[in-house]
Amino acid sequence: MNTSDTEIELEPCFKLKGSRVTITILELYEYEYATFNDQLAETVRSAPDFFQQTPVILSLERCKDTGFIDFIELGELCREYGLVPVAIRGGSEEQLLSANVAGLPHLPVGAAKPPEAPKKQPEPAPEAPPIQNTVITTPVRSGQQVYAKGGDLIIIAPVSPGAEVLADGNIHIYGPLRGRALAGVSGNKNARIFCYSLEAELLSIGGIFTVDEDLKTSNWKKNIQAYLDGDKLVISAFS
Repeated sequence: MNTSDTEIELEPCFKLKGSRVTITILELYEYEYATFNDQLAETVRSAPDFFQQTPVILSLERCKDTGFIDFIELGELCREYGLVPVAIRGGSEEQLLSANVAGLPHLPVGAAKPPEAPKKQPEPAPEAPPIQNTVITTPVRSGQQVYAKGGDLIIIAPVSPGAEVLADGNIHIYGPLRGRALAGVSGNKNARIFCYSLEAELLSIGGIFTVDEDLKTSNWKKNIQAYLDGDKLVISAFS
């Protein structure tokens, strides 16, 4: 058989897959090198373990200045402190051009509204699938990440420093929380975090977070619940 007439089937060397990942949003209100450097340095000092090659999206939706921003300079400054800008969101045309020069793609602020479908006779609505909660009965060790997709995360064990627990819904920890807990990661701002002993490195609900330096208050090492009041993350003790 002539090999030239034979098709050689090559195995694929890569595959594109969709996935859900948690990413930090850096909301930029204004940019001036010295001020930004000082405030970022102070933030990093309060939670050094959090800022280790952490990917971030630079959000310009609330930026007061619509003029030129040097994203090459801004990106280098972020990387000095362990933040890795991967994209921008919002911004003026001038800012988008500057970001493009710096190699930062632009993410849309919101998805476009789909075209209206032709009207038809109403049909009985299908039953919603039951919420799938995730229950963990063993300790979550340093370096581990546990994610409860579409529901609550219930942990009947300690969460160690350096561990990360995430949920689309609420997080319940029947033990000490010494790592990071992120509830409402799909945008649910009504989610809550409950734990038997607050010793966390970071708490986040709906993308709004606070770090251990701010957590070490009168509620430290106590039973707490955390929730959002507007854009403020509130922590209160409960018995």
